[in-house]
Amino acid sequence: MTITIRTGGPDDTPLILSMLDSSVEWLVAQGRTGQWGTEPWSANPKAVEVVRRYATTGTPYFAEIDGVPAATLTLSDAPGSYLEPAGEPERYIHLLASDRRFKGLGAGAALLAHAAEVTRRAGVSLLRVDCYAGDDGKLVAFYERNGFVRTEAFTHGADEWPGQVLAQRVR
Repeated sequence: MTITIRTGGPDDTPLILSMLDSSVEWLVAQGRTGQWGTEPWSANPKAVEVVRRYATTGTPYFAEIDGVPAATLTLSDAPGSYLEPAGEPERYIHLLASDRRFKGLGAGAALLAHAAEVTRRAGVSLLRVDCYAGDDGKLVAFYERNGFVRTEAFTHGADEWPGQVLAQRVR
């Protein structure tokens, strides 16, 4: 098994959406609907526009396992509009998702390591991400296992979606 990372672009929006849809389907099957709800991202015009905007203003990356797209994230210069920028140059991870057929094979960790290297090469020392912090906390723990530390908890929207910002210093 070989994991390679490739750079994507706005034309990869359907691929990003398919990975998000796969993740939603997997979460729903486990009864874990608090993170991304029950409906596919691709069926929600607002969600499609969010993905398109990140893919256009940031840089999507894909981890491929033996040439097959397995996971994605998008890297940009700032967090989503629901959070404050760090007050220093930063890179921000958005929309980390995987095709659940590849769960546990290291594609997500490979993308996080790549994001840290891209950040370092850009001369930026701060890499941040936010994620769902509800349920069993496994998503927060995943980021911690990959070198991130918790910085601030937050809630978002009318349903007070529980989130956690995490950061990693890269040198």
